[in-house]
Amino acid sequence: MSGHSKWHSIRRSKAITDNKRGAVFTKIAREITVAVREGGGSDTDSNFKLRTVLLKARAENMPAENIKRAIEKGAGGAGGASDEEITYEGYGPGGCAIMVNAYTDNRNRTASEVRNAFTKGGGSLGESNSVGYMFEHKGLIRVVLDGKDADDIMLAAIDAGADDVQGPNEEDELEIYTGFEDTRKVTEALEKQQLKVVSSEDIMIPTTVMDLDEAKTLQVLRLIERLEDLDDVQDVYTNLNISEEIAAMSD
Repeated sequence: MSGHSKWHSIRRSKAITDNKRGAVFTKIAREITVAVREGGGSDTDSNFKLRTVLLKARAENMPAENIKRAIEKGAGGAGGASDEEITYEGYGPGGCAIMVNAYTDNRNRTASEVRNAFTKGGGSLGESNSVGYMFEHKGLIRVVLDGKDADDIMLAAIDAGADDVQGPNEEDELEIYTGFEDTRKVTEALEKQQLKVVSSEDIMIPTTVMDLDEAKTLQVLRLIERLEDLDDVQDVYTNLNISEEIAAMSD
């Protein structure tokens, strides 16, 4: 899981300094809207999915007014078409597996854009479950050390039911991996101990990883960036093993 985690962390850091913050806000707003609709309202005590998306929004310094509009839209106050969640599966250069999670109000448009991105990036869009069986649905919780001992947090996470803990990373965060069904339980256990949870999300982790040479790996990273730049795409996952050095080379 480490290869994709390193790449994803670098992408998060780059997003803070690039000129795509508006696009980031748009993607998060769609997540908020869907979370309100699917989670039964805007009460974060009962709607855990909304609570976790709001953590992401605050981490990205999303304006309060943007958050409010997205919540109102999800509650039905702003009208508009409903977004639905859909997953696409495909292959990158060298045959690596790629999964794409998207929110869309037009399946045909999104499928066409995703297919074109794969084709232009040297990959191909696959059928349902063509690569999905290579991934496992997990939870990823990020906790800032904030002066606390990493070993203490690690033990608290394991005691709460976490599967694995990695870090700290460059942002002084521990990355805590859980079973999909345990994400809420572990998150709330850590919050009760006054630990600073900065994100809690569902992710796809490859059960096995593959290696490619530097040129192919960079080609795959460019394809991932192309996919991530699509308005409807929320997350992209791969089973490619990506070193920190190669991930940092991608621009």
